[in-house]
Amino acid sequence: MKIEGYNLDFFGIPGAVPALHATVDAAQWRETCRRAAFDGGRLVALWGCDDSDIGKGPAVHAALLVRPGLMVITLPVADGRYPDVSDIFPAAGRMQRAACDLFGLVAEGATDARPWLRHAAWPEDAFPLRKDFSGHQSPVSGRSGEADDYPFVQVGGDGVHEIAVGPVHAGTIEPGHFRFSVVGERVLRLEERLGYKHKGIEKRFEQMDLLQGARLAGRISGDSTVAYAWAYAMAAESATGATPPPRALWLRALLLERERIANHLGDLGFLGNDAGLAFGLAQFSCLKEDMLRLNHALFGHRYLMDVVMPGGAACDISADDIGRMRSECDALEQSVALLKGIYDEHPGLQDRFIACGRVAPELAAKLGLIGLAGRASGQAWDLRAEYPCAPYGELEVRMATHRNGDVAARVTVRFEEVFESLRLTRLILDRMPLGELSLPVPPAAAGAFGIGWVEGWRGEVFVALEAGPGGRIRRLHPHDPSWQNWPLVEHAVLGNIVPDFPLINKSFNLSYSGQDL
Repeated sequence: MKIEGYNLDFFGIPGAVPALHATVDAAQWRETCRRAAFDGGRLVALWGCDDSDIGKGPAVHAALLVRPGLMVITLPVADGRYPDVSDIFPAAGRMQRAACDLFGLVAEGATDARPWLRHAAWPEDAFPLRKDFSGHQSPVSGRSGEADDYPFVQVGGDGVHEIAVGPVHAGTIEPGHFRFSVVGERVLRLEERLGYKHKGIEKRFEQMDLLQGARLAGRISGDSTVAYAWAYAMAAESATGATPPPRALWLRALLLERERIANHLGDLGFLGNDAGLAFGLAQFSCLKEDMLRLNHALFGHRYLMDVVMPGGAACDISADDIGRMRSECDALEQSVALLKGIYDEHPGLQDRFIACGRVAPELAAKLGLIGLAGRASGQAWDLRAEYPCAPYGELEVRMATHRNGDVAARVTVRFEEVFESLRLTRLILDRMPLGELSLPVPPAAAGAFGIGWVEGWRGEVFVALEAGPGGRIRRLHPHDPSWQNWPLVEHAVLGNIVPDFPLINKSFNLSYSGQDL
């Protein structure tokens, strides 16, 4: 993508992807997105703000993957309106609807302007992320009294009926509503409705300084705490010009791969169980539990919270710890290889997995499917390989990709990524440099802007941070890969039978929490 004609600001992400920023007008907003898409780029995130030094007031931002790296464009919107880009990047649709619910920023020309997050939980003319949002309007203090009459898309025809599932589920999971239109057991359409939690995370960041925000960042989506904490630390370091010591970066990579392995182990067990092989769930659950216990023993937390911090890391490992993790890698590799053989040769599992919930590569590319689900549908993209931050440039990550795009492909990608993460873990343990674990992070100047971009186990996690006066956070937007991927679940289930939905849904295993802030 050519970038002439823009006033560009280049800002560094220490040891990571080249990044640039441009303030644009309404015509350039659409044209930049159109050119990025034409050149094979895609939308990484879209978010709003109402008080920004960058946009000099209300603004909407978009992070785009372009050939030089990552480009963030800012469009000031004094009148609260900006051009729709969901026709260029379909994934933008829900992000634009969220910006409308939270800031009152309207995407003109959008074909879907239904509320996405509000659920009538606050008055229609109140916008929770504006600076003037008052306490009595808070969704925490009570609902607005308005009826929540969401206009689901209706499907007509002989024999068509609807099945409503959720938002409260039988299991202990986050809330989400799924509206199936079916004939018999065959699914004609699925429509999702998410965003029930109203956690207030983005608002809470505005009451914190950079170090306080690190703890909250690790709790945005609990199964991705390392990815979020690293992306947040990267954004804070980008905004302040801080560079963490090499040992801390290698330790972060070690933690990220442990997080990836643990989540893949859990998913492989549940996928076996959803297809009728309870043995798989039992075996993989034991492997994951052993790994989580070692996490607690070595790092003080089963899910590795509060270890990655701006400026470095909060705890170190000893030679004995390294020996324990090497032994764990050997045992895991042997056990997972044995279980992979069982999964591959089990006719019942393969009958359920193969051709179920398929997302063709062409559709995956068009709708912006990313992460492990994208790689299972032919989308060869992994930040660790394409734009490796330190130390991944020294590790030569072997990306796992397949083209079938079905449950079987997503299972296979998980197995292959477990083996690759075990290889990377051994390399990290062998090569981890000695030295300091952390360095002080200087105060951020008001208006300083930074971003973080990390390949988590589910897909890429993005964080944009703008500093305010007194070293506090003015605006922080964390973005989960589930924003891009949830709409693909609606397509993956089409033509399948209703009982296959839990299996298809688990094969993506997207975050409710990460896209409901």
